[in-house]
Amino acid sequence: MTSHSYIRKLAAESTPLYRYDQNEDFYSWQKRAKQKLEELLGLPFKKPENDNFKLGKSYSKDGFDFVPFTFESEDGYEVPVCMVKKSDLNKKSPICICLQGHSSGMHISLGEAIYEGDEKTIAGGRDFALRAAREGMVALAIEQRYMGKCGFGDRAVPACCASVDYSDGNQAMPALLMGRTPIGERVWDVSRTIDIVIKYLADEADVSRIICLGNSGGGTATFYSACMDERIDVAVPSCAVCTFDASIMAMNHCPCNFIPGIRKYFDMGDLGALVAPRRLVVVCGKQDPIFPLDGVNISFDLIKKAYAATDVEANCSLVVGSGGHQFYPDDAWPVIHKFVGEI
Repeated sequence: MTSHSYIRKLAAESTPLYRYDQNEDFYSWQKRAKQKLEELLGLPFKKPENDNFKLGKSYSKDGFDFVPFTFESEDGYEVPVCMVKKSDLNKKSPICICLQGHSSGMHISLGEAIYEGDEKTIAGGRDFALRAAREGMVALAIEQRYMGKCGFGDRAVPACCASVDYSDGNQAMPALLMGRTPIGERVWDVSRTIDIVIKYLADEADVSRIICLGNSGGGTATFYSACMDERIDVAVPSCAVCTFDASIMAMNHCPCNFIPGIRKYFDMGDLGALVAPRRLVVVCGKQDPIFPLDGVNISFDLIKKAYAATDVEANCSLVVGSGGHQFYPDDAWPVIHKFVGEI
């Protein structure tokens, strides 16, 4: 038996220590589990004394208005964001935070091709912000840590990717040496973005209704952000929610997916219970090779049981697209609109 096989055997024979067993009050369990997840993610970080919120030069294109801005999520760390909405939008609409997966950067969410291969990525339904704006939302594209401008800055590959061999190494992994995690850092930036929107952009959008969505690595950040931040009303993680045993542990994945010790305490279905009773739309691809459907179904069954324990089983939904590892906007958006309308 190889070392890898042995670890997978240990996982297969173990039940996560924080699995909800129905004998404990659900909300007491949820509070305890959230505190444990916060610890595993390496959170919280320290907020800066000054947000250093800066608006960039706005522009309009093809019936949409784009408003770039930056702020500091931690002292000295700047987060680039771009707000996009229909130019003729005449009402305060819900916010949709859009998180790109492992790609060349947040410009993909804006439907802007910069590097070779971007057009193919965009065609996979990953122009999240543009589609959200088209659906009547005020969309926010966030540059995630170790990607795009927050990664190498001038290269199409993310600085946290396991599939690329580059001489300056994986830039995300040193966070682990500091007791942090790349996912925790991305979750922090999402929460700080919500702080900024509420503080500076409340006149532009309906800050009482916040959606967060993303695919692949962006779906992972969406999922954990919704677990931690109760201001997210509707979470739409795509091609990300699956058992650890069938996905992250089973094959080569970007190292930024790894949270030390997490499988000992939780599987992803257990974590999905932290979103209840808020709305959760799990999106997956029937033929996704790295987040297999069987593992998705096992995770979603656990999530449904948790939602049933709070009498809100209707607040979670599974959307299965017909293809592979991509977003399925035409399948997902009707469900998103239904849930947003219920808030």
